[in-house]
This record gives sequence, structure tokens and C-alpha cells, in this order.
Amino acid sequence: MPRPYDSLVNLMFYGVEFESRLLLGTARYPSPAILLEAVKASGCQMVTVSLRRESTSERSGQAFWSLIRELGVRVLPNTAGCFSVKEAVTTAHMAREVFNTPWIKLEVIGDHDSLQPDVFGLVEAARILNDEGFQVFPYTTEDLIVAGKLLDAGCKVLMPWGAPIGSGRGLNNVYGLKALRANFPDVPLVIDAGIGLPSHAAQAMELGYDAILLNTAVAQAAEPVKMAKAFAQAIDAGRRAYLAGPIPARDMAEPSTPVIGKAFLA
Repeated sequence: MPRPYDSLVNLMFYGVEFESRLLLGTARYPSPAILLEAVKASGCQMVTVSLRRESTSERSGQAFWSLIRELGVRVLPNTAGCFSVKEAVTTAHMAREVFNTPWIKLEVIGDHDSLQPDVFGLVEAARILNDEGFQVFPYTTEDLIVAGKLLDAGCKVLMPWGAPIGSGRGLNNVYGLKALRANFPDVPLVIDAGIGLPSHAAQAMELGYDAILLNTAVAQAAEPVKMAKAFAQAIDAGRRAYLAGPIPARDMAEPSTPVIGKAFLA
């Protein structure tokens, strides 16, 4: 059966090609130096940056922005921490000015505990931003109807969660994620949030997802640089396995040794 993006390197977001299928967040690393080394070790070509987080007293904004430029990677600003359409749209406008890009990872959060997206506000904000010339990467759920409405609103990429942000639980709803991939075979799909282990990332890639965005699993690991490299290798392995065409799961055993030529004793 033909599969989308049958290439290990041809990942496209809004006409821009990427070789790496790993996207990294930039928050909560032990130090800027470790962030720098982790990004280099991962080989990723895009990082997400929260305008709201990086403008706090926790970091010097100018120093952090200098570090990001030093990485030489594409920046995807996000609207992390926004709980309303107005807040998200305003933050997106500020991010476009600061980072000089129409790209925006759109988050409109609906619940403080699970950080689940407010899908109604998300679709509304996505429509507003797309109409204003943004190129939107919406953080969403695996809901098929919401996905269709985001595409109708002008989004060309979807970023469904695997599990709640920072939970490290992996893929909570494999059935739903499979259905999303099957229903939108030509849309770039990025698992965003909930990935805790390289094996989680490999599983998502084996389902046919196009890329993985993660932050906490690397930033808060005991050794972030080693973990970043492990994730890069797992994502590559998962992608190669998907393209190779895995065998289907079976309920019964199937012998791997042929019976032709076997001696039968009376």
C-alpha cells in the first residue's frame, strides 16, 4: 500500500524541507550550554521557543536569542501558556515581530491540569491567524473532526498530542492516532507532547507519523545530550521500519521455518 512521504529526508513544512524529523523545545534545560549541546547531538533543524517563557526574568532575552541564532536552526515560536483566543492571537503577533517569521505553533489551552487544548478556541484562533498570513502549526488532540476543521481553517500541518504535556506517558490513544494518520494521509502529522522515551517516539514513527516534537524528555533527563541523540536514533529507526513495511500483528503463531522438505515419520 503506498504511503505518504516515502523518503527518509523529504519532510516538508509550508514548502521548507527538513532532513531531521526531530523537533526540540528549548525550555527547562539545566543550562544554555547543555541546550546547545543537546540540539547539536540530536541533529534537529528546528526548535520551538515560547515568547512568554523567554521574556521572563528566568533568562536574559537577548542572551537566549543569541544562543538560538548560534544553533543555526529554524525557530518555531509558540503561544505556550495562552488560555484564550485573544491571548494566543496577540502572542502570535508579538512572536512574528520578535522572531521575524510567519510560522507559529498555536496553543490554546483549555484545562490547567491536563493542559489539553481548547479545540474550539484553537480552530477560531487558527482561522484568524491563517487569514492574517501566518503559517500555523496547531497543537491539537487526535480528534478527526477537529483535525478537519483545522485544515479547513487553512492549516497545512497538524500536531496532535501523544499524551499530556510533560507526562512522559507516550501514546495514550494509539487507535485514535492510527485513524488520524489513515484519514489524512497527505498531511504532515507531528506528535507533540507526552513522549517520554525513545521507544515512544519510534512507535509513533512506525505508525507513519512524520516527525516528533518533544522537550521535557530531553531537557529533564539525567543526561540531556545523550538522551537527545537516543531520540534521534529512535526516530530514524522508526521511520525506516515504517517505510520497510512491518508485518501485521497476528493472533496465532505462524512458523518461520518452511515445512517443505521436512521429514515426516510414520
